[in-house]
Amino acid sequence: MTNILSFDFGGTDIKYGVVDTDGKILTKGKKHTPKTLESLIVFIKNQLKQYSNEGIEGIAISSPGSVSDEGIIYGFSAIPYIHGPNIKKHIEAETGLTVHIENDANCAALAEVWRGAATGKKEVAVVVVGTGIGGALIKNGAIHKGDHLHGGEFGYMILDSNNLGSGMNTFSETASTFSIRKRVAQQKQIDISSITGEQVFLKAEQGDEVCKQAISEFYNMLAIGLYNIQYIYDPELILIGGGISTREDLIHQLNKELEWIERKIDAATLIPAIDRCYFNADANLIGAVYHYLQQTS
Repeated sequence: MTNILSFDFGGTDIKYGVVDTDGKILTKGKKHTPKTLESLIVFIKNQLKQYSNEGIEGIAISSPGSVSDEGIIYGFSAIPYIHGPNIKKHIEAETGLTVHIENDANCAALAEVWRGAATGKKEVAVVVVGTGIGGALIKNGAIHKGDHLHGGEFGYMILDSNNLGSGMNTFSETASTFSIRKRVAQQKQIDISSITGEQVFLKAEQGDEVCKQAISEFYNMLAIGLYNIQYIYDPELILIGGGISTREDLIHQLNKELEWIERKIDAATLIPAIDRCYFNADANLIGAVYHYLQQTS
């Protein structure tokens, strides 16, 4: 069986692994992200040498930014040197192998459709909740990028027009894990860096009313965003990813909020079907390989 060498570009670390064509990770590791494009290329070539006996037929890459089919990564990220040059062609020239690159949130979505919580489904939205909110749209089993490569960029949706310019009006600003901390910091008049999301949830469980209110507002705004996505795109399933997705009560709390929204809106007839992502840290490695296979089939 032939295998794919997969990379997940991150601002702090680059994860890598050998993945077979059934989506099974055979071996994996990570390394601090190189400081230059030249050192990145050297790192990739070194991994090819290390796995030279693994039957590597190509290279799959998950990357931040807006990735064009030609291999140019637009936008900006914590790895500035990948934006601008044609990374795909550069790596292909240096390695002699076929290379395919996809956006990291899109890779996470593809992993779920291929081998995860959305297996067998054709119309799926994936919402990744972290410091901000990102995501991806799956249409007919493939990534829907949109005309400007912004398909699935849910974080830019405006949910509170009364607060334009305040830093608390978009989906990312009102329903990210950062938003929970910001609400608490403002109410308690403390520096936001002095409290973590985990601490907010812990204090809420201990009865802290400010933290309880911040979490309630977070769930409400996240549910409103999911409701909007459902009626805009009408997917079979909406998956929630990111660190918050590991909370056991997440789906229960969101369903409560979605039921409340449906009762409040006369025209609402549909409650979104939601679930948490199956893959966590390995999603991008697996999804990048599925994208590679789609491009080369």
